[in-house]
Amino acid sequence: MEEIFETFTPNNVLIKKYVDYYYLDIKPNNIINEFQCFPHFNNTISLYKSHIRVEERDVIFSEKANALQIFTPIRQKLLNVKQQGKVYRIVIVFHPLGIQQFYENLNFADYIANFDFFNQDELNEIFSTINLDTLTDSLDLFLEKRFKYFDHSILNKSIQYIFDNFENFTVGKLSVVLGISRQHLNRNFQHHLGISVKKFHEIVLFRKTVNNKLFEDPNKSFTKLAYEFNYNDQSHLNKAYKNLTENSPKNFFEKGTVLGNQDTFWSLQ
Repeated sequence: MEEIFETFTPNNVLIKKYVDYYYLDIKPNNIINEFQCFPHFNNTISLYKSHIRVEERDVIFSEKANALQIFTPIRQKLLNVKQQGKVYRIVIVFHPLGIQQFYENLNFADYIANFDFFNQDELNEIFSTINLDTLTDSLDLFLEKRFKYFDHSILNKSIQYIFDNFENFTVGKLSVVLGISRQHLNRNFQHHLGISVKKFHEIVLFRKTVNNKLFEDPNKSFTKLAYEFNYNDQSHLNKAYKNLTENSPKNFFEKGTVLGNQDTFWSLQ
């Protein structure tokens, strides 16, 4: 089997509302692979075939191990990942309120590695193929079986407002629009997303600038990028990138690599 990294999207109309994309990550000859993931407003379930988790961010292939299932909440900071031994991984990338439609009462404060998101029969089927059409159908089906609509008016309206007004957003404006206090708004974000409203907006704005620079206008200067996305100046943009990625914008884009056909952008070590 050769090395594979492929992104692919759901076919099921219902699942498309809550899952941004899937990806298949296979490295049959891997010895040690290290990479950095950057803050994102999505959250993910990673399914590793025959792996164990020995440290907070390290996974090791073990032939006799069970599948490893890891939930990663909205990323606020740089995430360093180390994969030791061969890798067979399938990842589900959810919208901000996506995973809540399929799994109840999750703790969004930290990573979850002790929860069976899929049962053994489902995992066997998921790991039995690298055909993306077959894999898509299986993932769509298994998620649809778990669907239970999660309706949260405050969060739905807040997230949509932030995406629609990310360039000129303040928490105060949002609280006025919703007619609730900032404290109540933040409590809802912390409980259901594991993040403050302000930080969520910072990450949305950051990812918007990343996608603009990567996919719309790679030659755009950082000064123009800062101006178009309503940062005070390029210094403000630099500070935002440093806080979220530990890199200047220049170093961030030089070090990063786009993987697949979606917005997966990692720094490969």
